[in-house]
Amino acid sequence: MNDDAYVSLSYIINMMMSPLPTRLISDFLTMPGKGTAVLKGDCKGKCHPSTINDSFVETRTHHFMVNGKPLYFNGFNAYWLMCMASDPSTRVKVTDAFQESSKIGMNLVRTWAFSDGGNKPLQTSPGFYNEDMFKGLDFVISEAKKYGIHLILSLVNNWDDFGGKKQYVQWARDHGGQYLNSDDDFFTNVVVKGYYKNHLKTILTRRNSITGVDYKDDFTIFAWELMNEPRCQSDLSGKFLQEWIVEMAAEIKSIDKNHLLEIGLEGFYGESMPEKKQNNPGYEVGTDFITNNGVNNVDFATIHLVPGASDEARAKFVEKWINAHIEDCDSILRKPLLIAEFGKSSWSSGYTVEARDEYFGGIFNTAYESARNRGSCSGTTFWQVMAKGMDNWGDGYQVVLDQNPSTAAIIAKQSQRISSLNSSTNLEFSPVAVEK
Repeated sequence: MNDDAYVSLSYIINMMMSPLPTRLISDFLTMPGKGTAVLKGDCKGKCHPSTINDSFVETRTHHFMVNGKPLYFNGFNAYWLMCMASDPSTRVKVTDAFQESSKIGMNLVRTWAFSDGGNKPLQTSPGFYNEDMFKGLDFVISEAKKYGIHLILSLVNNWDDFGGKKQYVQWARDHGGQYLNSDDDFFTNVVVKGYYKNHLKTILTRRNSITGVDYKDDFTIFAWELMNEPRCQSDLSGKFLQEWIVEMAAEIKSIDKNHLLEIGLEGFYGESMPEKKQNNPGYEVGTDFITNNGVNNVDFATIHLVPGASDEARAKFVEKWINAHIEDCDSILRKPLLIAEFGKSSWSSGYTVEARDEYFGGIFNTAYESARNRGSCSGTTFWQVMAKGMDNWGDGYQVVLDQNPSTAAIIAKQSQRISSLNSSTNLEFSPVAVEK
């Protein structure tokens, strides 16, 4: 694409003075030759990191900070990066995704640092690893740095996909643990916990074969995630999961005191504040947003919002869900909040691109208003970006940026707003006033 085909984000903003998503950028979409919204001055493979400095991100009460300045995020999920990068013939998909997302200012990606057993495993059996897959993860980290994108690396799955806690428990059964009756034994069994601790150490101390930097020393990595969407429904009191979080958070911090740590929670409230359980979507999963995130070694909180809003009632629930967690991070936890998953599936009834754009825009507005007013919500990562030619990997939620110009433009506007906050030098981070 030639330089005259680039549309600066400032131009997009001038056309969109009203808050997202009240007015979509139809004018932009019909401009000749303007197929996607990109930042003027594409890095073309020679990016200089915009938010990655030779410093680790820290927290100051409920804000992310780097080199004494506030740091906010606009990003996405892409669980598939390591798998694609492990094969030289498909590795370009990773580069394409980072390149397209960096053009519209995104600066954070959440992805998997696990694949346990099964097809294309990273960990083939407890303590044994597939070097080709590890080199794929090395490439992901190297490319992320090249395009100025931070990473959240999730360390195991609650679900069966890519092995998850079920695979860990099965490994223990295969080695004589016939007494293991539930996948939730992952959180309590000494042998299984030992397998997981070994995985933590292996990942954190891995030396990148491309950059030569140990993962625990790499500024590109923003945070570790204990587990994707942990649940322990065999113990709704939350005791087992809370003890596991305390133990594993301490384990990570004993190896790596540099990086931030989050749990991977969806945001369910539990027994610590029963009155807040009315905010849950009608059921419990053995987690407790307040108690779990209150662990000293946990640096920030997350919530997930999949599936996306499908009607007015659901939209109101989403707004209430987000605002309740922002308020709790502002006033109770005093830690940053990341909206770590949200999306709208093209497979859902009544789906339209316009409905997805409106849904994204509403969440972006809520996150931005919190950040602009010095609140705890410090960023979002939607589910999910895919590169062109990955149709077989699609789950209905995928956004191919250069094929979805209206969605890309809404993301671009949010990037510009987030960038303006990151560029501010006169922000004073006084405590958020809490009404008594």
